[in-house]
Amino acid sequence: MSETIGFLLNDSARLFRRAFNARTRDSGITALQWRLITYLKRHEGIRQGPLAELLEVEPITLSRMVDRLVEAGLVERRADPTDRRAWRLYLAPRAADLLDGMREIAQSLTDEATEGLSTVEREQLIALVERVRANLSRRECLKETA
Repeated sequence: MSETIGFLLNDSARLFRRAFNARTRDSGITALQWRLITYLKRHEGIRQGPLAELLEVEPITLSRMVDRLVEAGLVERRADPTDRRAWRLYLAPRAADLLDGMREIAQSLTDEATEGLSTVEREQLIALVERVRANLSRRECLKETA
């Protein structure tokens, strides 16, 4: 039986997360927390609501994750100068070192996952998956504006 692309992508992502979590267990950082930190590096100063949307988690779930990362000294909450009810999120200086280590783990895991693929095949795989993501993102954006 041939699997659908959706099943294969979802199952591969699940296996990747599980392997990543196993390799980072000693650091105390989960794959989802690493995603949060990575998004925060790209969007420093973002408010919690938009970050929850990016991560596709409920705001209360994000709030708890941020609480843990603040306690760990990896994330800082700063008052939003335009809205005193809101917080803006920033990486703490300690997060930079952690990100470097996590990148190494992710790269090692990626190398393992793509073992046996040539450089050209790896580049093709990335391009094809990026195209699938763009197709789905565009359709989701079209649905939201309709």
